[in-house]
Amino acid sequence: MEVAKTAFLLTAMTLLFVWIGGMIGGQMGMIIAFVIAVGMNFFSYYNSDKLVLKHYKAVEVNELQAKGLFDIVKRLSQKAGMPMPKVYIIPDHVPNAFATGRNHSNAAVAVTEGLLEILNDNEVEAVLAHELAHVKHYDILIGTIAATMAGAIAMLANFGMMFGGNGQNRPNPVVMIALIFIAPLAASIVQMAVSRNREFMADEGAAKLTGNPQWLQSALAKLDNYSRGHETMHEATPATAHMFIINPFSGKQMSFKALFSTHPKTEDRIARLEKLKGVY
Repeated sequence: MEVAKTAFLLTAMTLLFVWIGGMIGGQMGMIIAFVIAVGMNFFSYYNSDKLVLKHYKAVEVNELQAKGLFDIVKRLSQKAGMPMPKVYIIPDHVPNAFATGRNHSNAAVAVTEGLLEILNDNEVEAVLAHELAHVKHYDILIGTIAATMAGAIAMLANFGMMFGGNGQNRPNPVVMIALIFIAPLAASIVQMAVSRNREFMADEGAAKLTGNPQWLQSALAKLDNYSRGHETMHEATPATAHMFIINPFSGKQMSFKALFSTHPKTEDRIARLEKLKGVY
């Protein structure tokens, strides 16, 4: 069901893209904007893991340097039937974690020092299971596709405002004003919806992999409570917020901004996990 929803949302984004191109009225402009967006995201797709790990100053660790953490990832990977991903620790005392990599063979999981400090072993295992579920579900690929289309839509809208033809070929000014605001907003909403669905799927994947939904419930509650009462991660950016198990800006958002969060409410995630008790 979730796969079907995601396919529908990506299809809707594609149709929105095509519609905007038609409203602008210039096929060449649509092609140019699309090529630029694809080029940018193609580069991001193959290099995003390196860039984000470098941005957060993540340090790769081996079995000798972080045996407990490494052993958990190794055990979960074997249980999931996946290659062992690279393991990183981020030198930040704010607890959080993310996964990156375009496929199973090019994956990495990263946790902050803070996460290892406040969570017990079971909770750490649940968080890592959640991140491995993202890798297993190819969520990085889905996110890249959504980002490509969202970027292309925003560029098309801007392109239309600047070069929307002349004379009788120029689109209605009201339509152009709508495009500049509505199109990027609509693309973002679709992208956020895809991300939210993927978080629920990864939570369920973690419950299945560990066999203990309550471990992730406990971890999410601790991480959410911390995010609301303490500082934000030092290197956190809105562009990478969707990657983390808990939105690093969740404690700083106004209620309106929360509507466009890449993550579902933590209480909703915990409630869904409650329904999985006895299932896994």
